Order: sequence, then C-alpha cells, then structure tokens
Amino acid sequence: MESCYTTMASPYGEVTIQACEKGLLGVWFATYTTKPEDLGEYIESERLTEQVGDDGKLVLARALSQLKEYFNGELTRFALPLAATGTEFQQKVWHVLTTIPYGETWSYQDLANAIDNPKAVRAVGLANGKNPISIIVPCHRVIGKNGKLTGYAGGIECKKGLLEAEARYQKK
Repeated sequence: MESCYTTMASPYGEVTIQACEKGLLGVWFATYTTKPEDLGEYIESERLTEQVGDDGKLVLARALSQLKEYFNGELTRFALPLAATGTEFQQKVWHVLTTIPYGETWSYQDLANAIDNPKAVRAVGLANGKNPISIIVPCHRVIGKNGKLTGYAGGIECKKGLLEAEARYQKK
C-alpha cells in the first residue's frame, strides 16, 4: 500500500495530510512528529486536483479541498474514505468520534457511554489521543467531564481555536 502526503496552511499552523488508495491515513498539525520518509511520496498541494481515480492523490485532493472548506466555515461534515490503522477498540472509538455533531462537545464519559462501555473512560481517552486523523475524526470535540479542555496533539490553543470557530460558524 503506497502512501503519499501533502501539507497545507491552516489558521492553526501547518497541517500534514497522508493518504493511500484505500483512504485517508492521517491529518496532523506540525506539532506531531513524523519523519517525512515514513509518509510516502510528497506532492505539492498546488498539483493536486479532484480528478477521477482511486489512488491516494485523489484522496489527498479531496481532503485538501474539504479541509479548506472546513477552515472557511463552509463544511460541517467530511465525506472521505478513512484508512487509519489501529486496534479494534481504537477503531470503534474513532468511528464514534465521527458522530459528534459539528460545534458540539462530548466528555470522555459521553464517548465511553456511546461505545456501550461506561467504565472505559481512560481507555477511551487513550484511543482518542491515538487518533491519527485529527479534525476529520473530530477528537478536538472531546473535553473533560468538568468542561475543561484537555490534551490535544495540536496543542490546547489549537483545540480551543477549532471549537471556537465551530461555535462561531454554527451560529451563522
């Protein structure tokens, strides 16, 4: 499975997007440390177009386009094939993350309840933290039970910015 990647500027810093022919493998902010040689072929974002095809370049082009729309407040739900690898439990948590509505937040307890395992709050938190497809699999929408913002791979300020932008665009 050959992968490729590109980068884009966002209001919260540079974002790296990785894909393969099966779907999106990762979306990371610059704070995430991955060696470029582990990401596959680099493709300049300006060279990506949403042409017919089923390779990773098409997935990258669609992800780039949808992320731009998201950051402009024009997109509230992504429609992309996902191909991130993880344990069965992680996959279950990541799937449920995609059901958290735009502009809303859930606690880790809410997430554990949604997977029918209310005692798995810590495990849910760990799976949430391992989510490689940030923004599109919206782990930033999960907060502490007390309403406080908790860890985020892009940083707490980034998480705060994403949540504030969603709240602002949701009111329009």
